[in-house]
Amino acid sequence: MSTTLKNIAVDGVNDVSYREVTQKSINDDVMSMISLPGKVWWALFLFDLLVLGCALAGVRNLIVHGWGVSGFTRPVMWAVDITNFVFWVGIAHCGTLVSAVLFLFRSHFRRAVYRLAEAMTVFGVLTAAMFPAIHTGRPWFDYWLFPYPNQRQLWTNIRSPLEWDVFAVNTYLTVSSIFFLVGLIPDVAACRDRAKHPVMKLLYTVISFGWTGANYQWKHFYGAYLFFAALATPLVFSVHSVVSWDFAMAQTPGWHSTLFAPYFVAGAIFSGVGMVIFLLVIVRKAYNMQHIVTIDHMEKLAKLVMLTSCMVGYSYLTEFFMAWYGPNKAERDLFLFRAFGHYWWAFWIMFSCNVIFPLLLWIKSFRRNMTALLILSIFINIGMWFERFVIIVTSLTRSFNPANWFYYRISLTEILLIVGSFSWFFMFFLVFLRVLPSFSIAEIKETLPMPKRRHG
Repeated sequence: MSTTLKNIAVDGVNDVSYREVTQKSINDDVMSMISLPGKVWWALFLFDLLVLGCALAGVRNLIVHGWGVSGFTRPVMWAVDITNFVFWVGIAHCGTLVSAVLFLFRSHFRRAVYRLAEAMTVFGVLTAAMFPAIHTGRPWFDYWLFPYPNQRQLWTNIRSPLEWDVFAVNTYLTVSSIFFLVGLIPDVAACRDRAKHPVMKLLYTVISFGWTGANYQWKHFYGAYLFFAALATPLVFSVHSVVSWDFAMAQTPGWHSTLFAPYFVAGAIFSGVGMVIFLLVIVRKAYNMQHIVTIDHMEKLAKLVMLTSCMVGYSYLTEFFMAWYGPNKAERDLFLFRAFGHYWWAFWIMFSCNVIFPLLLWIKSFRRNMTALLILSIFINIGMWFERFVIIVTSLTRSFNPANWFYYRISLTEILLIVGSFSWFFMFFLVFLRVLPSFSIAEIKETLPMPKRRHG
């Protein structure tokens, strides 16, 4: 009934202790994370709510006094708000890639990590969706963005990039949430059978949709999961391509490029995998899940970071090559301004974190060291945030007309919004750890060998 995992790699070294893994022990280990919150969890959760409260004070400041309290001034009318939007949409892409695309390609290492990546996808989209709503300046009128029958016979302006984001983000949120909930059904049913609190038992009963584990249910479950995986796969490429068209369709130096769609998709996967590594390193260590998320799983994710880092670096060099040899002098001057102008520090933070530092992953011992991966994942997400900042701010501050050139300075209110977005994301994530199974019990069991029958 069991298999023994030998030489489990923990934090980059081999743990010579033996740990017996059975189907029952996997249930016990994963469900042990769903228990009464401890002091550490409550401390993190309350601190997160405190930070979120400060961010809400910044939002209140914007609504009451208007956007004049922020650093937004013509011509820089997007700045960090849309920077945060593109960043969080990119973070959300990794979940669909790991759960849907790798499922279709039968990459078995995804089984131990995809549940947490899927949850990150849903929470990332929920975080990203806030910023276009806040950026309108009058969020109480945001329902105008949705096409609905009304007596005034108003219809949405489908030529506006804001409308493209509304349709793209809502489509992605709908499909990702359904995909996430469908994959939870067998595991939530196991939680339902063990739950003692009546409220939690009712919640699990509703989400499990009457699951009993019958053969016909498994048959329909895998059929539905395959269907949703095939449906969600195009979203990996389409949603962030639509976000990139917000820029590529504009006649602005540094934006008007056909490279933006693949460039944004590669960057989204790059930042998303970096966030998955960051969360997995902490969760596997905090809950002693090294036997479920092994060092080999983490190394494969690190190799995916290597691949996407090379793609992002190639895109950076291609942009400079085309600007240098292209006929547009304004384009060439802009890219020189990005590297050596007022925002040189942002450009080199971006280039170092996204291209230079990930080169360390070519060293195998670095890929298998959890502390190193944790630090690198932080730098990756810092670099990807600054990538969006460089694209947006430098292009808007240096348009074609020198009379519109401007130097943008970030305000305290905008800093609160940036910090608040992370607290909003981690609020959902902390609740997820205490309510739903963070790892797929059903699929991890499939990696165990067949149980042996004992006679006599």
